[in-house]
Amino acid sequence: MKVIYDPGTDTLTVIFSENSVAESDEDKPGVILDYDEAGNLVSLEILDASRRVTLPGRIEYQVAPMLV
Repeated sequence: MKVIYDPGTDTLTVIFSENSVAESDEDKPGVILDYDEAGNLVSLEILDASRRVTLPGRIEYQVAPMLV
């Protein structure tokens, strides 16, 4: 997974896989979902990110503990 914030375009992109994008859908205004040929989510793009996300340039990654 890769997260990219571009302050020049104020766009936050989360890439889940390197598969080619076959279809894009604007789920909500300014939120674009990209899908591959099989319908799997490839990436998520948030336009005007600084208005929609708190501190878009700061990323915190956390893995939830596994339940045994």
